[in-house]
Amino acid sequence: MTARRASKSHGFRRDLVMSALLGAAGLLIWRAAELTLAHKDFLQDQGDARYLRVISAPAHRGMILDRNGEPLAISTPLDSVWANPAELAANRQRWPALAKVLGLTSRDLARLLAGRMQREFVYLKRHVSPALAKAVQALEIPGVALQREYGRYYPTGEVTAHVVGLTNVDDAGQEGMELAFDDWLRGTPGAKRVIRDRFGRTVEDVESIRQSQPGRALHLSVDRRIQYLAYRELKAAVRRHRARSGSVVVLDVQSGEVLALVNRPSYNPNNRADRVSDRVRNRAATDVFEPGSTVKPFTVAAGLQSGSLSADAIVDTTPGLLRVGKHTVRDIRDYGVINVATIIQKSSNVGASRIALDLPREALWQTFADVGFGAVTGSEFPGEAAGSLSDFTAWGRIHRATLAYGYGLSVTSLQLARAYGVIAGDGRLRPITFLRQDQPVAGERVLSSATAKRVKAMLETVLVDGGTGVRGRVAGYRVAGKTGTVKKSVDGRYADDRYLAVFAGMAPVSDPRLVVVTVVDEPGGKEYYGGQVAAPLFAEVMTGALRMLGVSPDDFGGMGHRVALSANQRVASRDL
Repeated sequence: MTARRASKSHGFRRDLVMSALLGAAGLLIWRAAELTLAHKDFLQDQGDARYLRVISAPAHRGMILDRNGEPLAISTPLDSVWANPAELAANRQRWPALAKVLGLTSRDLARLLAGRMQREFVYLKRHVSPALAKAVQALEIPGVALQREYGRYYPTGEVTAHVVGLTNVDDAGQEGMELAFDDWLRGTPGAKRVIRDRFGRTVEDVESIRQSQPGRALHLSVDRRIQYLAYRELKAAVRRHRARSGSVVVLDVQSGEVLALVNRPSYNPNNRADRVSDRVRNRAATDVFEPGSTVKPFTVAAGLQSGSLSADAIVDTTPGLLRVGKHTVRDIRDYGVINVATIIQKSSNVGASRIALDLPREALWQTFADVGFGAVTGSEFPGEAAGSLSDFTAWGRIHRATLAYGYGLSVTSLQLARAYGVIAGDGRLRPITFLRQDQPVAGERVLSSATAKRVKAMLETVLVDGGTGVRGRVAGYRVAGKTGTVKKSVDGRYADDRYLAVFAGMAPVSDPRLVVVTVVDEPGGKEYYGGQVAAPLFAEVMTGALRMLGVSPDDFGGMGHRVALSANQRVASRDL
């Protein structure tokens, strides 16, 4: 009886359990069916909200290329580390490991996340190395992931830094051509829908919403070979003369293209720590200086243009000084009675001042303005300085006298190169450009062809024996140019121990192809004259550039500069 009763009780409990299990299973099946049929859209949205994301598809900037298609700036894919602050905060015990990999401290992480807990995306470190990105992934910390971006790489580093410029961490142009043509170079980001896992990693691309559009390539006028040459020679000259800084500009006479522009000191745009303002500044385009004797050819040109001066005129510079009111203009020695070509060859301040004082003020101003002094060059370089050329109505006699030999106005190296391009280019002023030109540029005539030829002939005498620029000669080529040794203004007075050494010239004289301007700021050795410091730098750059471009020599037998003085004096004295 007892056994029968126990068996019955056991069967009842079994049936009860089975009924409960079947009931629970039925409820689960019913709930699953209800969720699948009645709440499908809601659940899908919730799942998508957790794992499906719309992310930006970055677009790389256009390449910057030199005139021959060699890369000067390229975009490379990089990873940046980001976090969801709320998720990362929930895993605070993992912070020390993450901070160590990122080169931060837990306190640094706390500062990054403070006040950002309501966000879903915060950068922890931008543009990390592949090794660091791999180490972050290996940690597998929820809420920490990688974001693919593009960063700029500059293959030529400091050599082209001042022309090409740089971008910031968001890949936006900040300096140079990167800034000037930012809209052209910048791409348009796309968008795509992806599935991410709980660590924020993309595990599947679902669909493309909008295709990214890469930026357009930019072809510069710069020739990377000449740029390297100019930078190497400038760097050596600044070091050799213990100078403060220096600049070199190389222009194509017929097109106004900048074939090279270099400064020293420079910086490496690939190293953000090297981006110091004093190094980033493009001195050749933004720094102004009084050009000194390199302006004398334009004083002579003003006289020739106005008709008040003939090419064979004789000027009395005796006794090597000229009183102008309370002021005195001096030469380094008494040159006596000399012709106009000798004023240029010997760089006579007194001779240039006498020419300027015999000119109407407006005539001198007009020539200076016509060759581009006091105005930007049209290069579109960001921050380019216009220099200064005051209104002639305010000029007194001493102002006219000192303007004649380059004091009382200011220019940039780029402006000076453009002005010499007028003499080299048969009297035509061409806009300066950093973009490759496929055709010669006509330019605007600002000097007569006869005036340009006469002044060019006079400039060739500067490089013959007895001239101030003999160290600027180029073997195999006829060269015309002018030296300048400029006292720097310090606290409103001209210092006796701080100079700018300048040389501006062109070659080959028979058919000028290049203009080169070299400026060395505050040479610290015993040599500080333009003919001693800037002229040899000019010669090295011009020699290499002419050969790289395959320009035919025009001084056959190397005799050109031995006979140039007498020949050019004859040319200067007859109607061209």
